[in-house]
Amino acid sequence: QVQLVESVGGLVQAGGSLRLSCAASGRTFSIYGMGWFRQVPGKEREFVAAISRFGRKTYYSDSVKGRSTISRDNAKNTVYLQMNSLKPEDTAVYYCAEDDTAWVKTDQALYDYWGQGTQVTVSS
Repeated sequence: QVQLVESVGGLVQAGGSLRLSCAASGRTFSIYGMGWFRQVPGKEREFVAAISRFGRKTYYSDSVKGRSTISRDNAKNTVYLQMNSLKPEDTAVYYCAEDDTAWVKTDQALYDYWGQGTQVTVSS
């Protein structure tokens, strides 16, 4: 059974940085693309970033492009999201997800498995 476990998020001041990690288990991690999404109460979950199976391709939402980096370590079965220059509007619950293909996907409906989510709060 696939499990995705995100690291604890936290409270960060605006302008600060935070790195989230997500450890996967249950199937061969290096076969599948991975993604990060986020959700604010009362709003739909939105795409943040995605990475292909070997990390050669990445894709970002316009809202985080230039401030965030998605990466992965297949030897550790872990995907990361480094977020810099954080803004209060980045406050959300962040979810990692595992795709059912090797590629970069932005549509959450195409992801098979999800972590439990981790809260990131950015104070102004």
